[in-house]
Amino acid sequence: MDFASDNASGADPKILAALVAANGGSFPAYGADPYTARAEKMLCDLFERDCSVFFLATGTGANALALAALTPPWGAIFCHEDAHVMDDECGAPEFFSAGAKMVGLPGYKGKIAPDVLRETLAAYPRGLIKQVQPASLSVSQANECGALYSIDEIAALCEIAHAADVKVHMDGARFANALVSMGCTPAQMTWKAGVDVLSFGATKNGTLACEAVVFFDKTLAEDFDYRRKRGGHLLSKGRLLGAQMIAYLEDAHWLGLARRANESARKMADMLATIEGVRIPWTPEANELFVIMPGRMDAALKAAGARYYDWGARGLRDAEKPTADEVFVRLVTSFATRDFEIERFVEIAGASSPA
Repeated sequence: MDFASDNASGADPKILAALVAANGGSFPAYGADPYTARAEKMLCDLFERDCSVFFLATGTGANALALAALTPPWGAIFCHEDAHVMDDECGAPEFFSAGAKMVGLPGYKGKIAPDVLRETLAAYPRGLIKQVQPASLSVSQANECGALYSIDEIAALCEIAHAADVKVHMDGARFANALVSMGCTPAQMTWKAGVDVLSFGATKNGTLACEAVVFFDKTLAEDFDYRRKRGGHLLSKGRLLGAQMIAYLEDAHWLGLARRANESARKMADMLATIEGVRIPWTPEANELFVIMPGRMDAALKAAGARYYDWGARGLRDAEKPTADEVFVRLVTSFATRDFEIERFVEIAGASSPA
């Protein structure tokens, strides 16, 4: 009953098999191999555009180096105040940009509203020598509250950002989960809506350690080779990243993995919603489920070995927030979540219900 994170799941068997197959033989190092070349082309085809693609092993590296490519040391990176790049990267965006300032914006359910972005940008006029200069906007898809930006919402934020000469980065750590929920194409959810660069996540969805930075505006990637190398994120055995990405994308395997994770979250939500004392403030939109439950239920689940995180209630409206006798938690499902884990969790929760 491990619902702490989709990072807790291992690698998908198909992807592991591809790694083993690519391990044999001798190939050029540092990404100059046929696996990397094929994976790059597959991503360009997927996004219906000639992109600049770079493979890395971690999401932190992908986000931080992508934002550094958009933001000078005297620049501002705008994001939601609860965004992963703000709270969970140990200052990596600031470090790799040589000191750029993170500016967190408020918003219900982890989302930035267009009016809030417009007002914030107005408070950072260009040319004011005493203030950081607006440079980039980062949006998470899906975000830290498990919510999705619609294509129209992405387009609205991009339009406001670009009008202020601000580039747009998308943190797509759960990009596949968002995509299958929305039923759109990768191009529609990114560059066609105005996104300039994407951190294309795969590790949470079945790879061993494989992420990509995809530049839709290739001029922004002119020095990224050097940033990646200098940042320690250029793997010598680059073919092992390329091989993972090929297996991930082939035959829409990545979408099947994400669909399975999303379906598990919806099943879990439906089952928990029938239990007295459980409140689900947000319908799951991807593979994250947020639950308010009685404290005694939380204690019983943890005593039985269930793993999940207590969550901050800042994203909730006042009327939704937990009382003193309740806890607010996050549950995350993955491609590897099994039905019996969900059923056991729900069984324990029901047995400890106040009803």
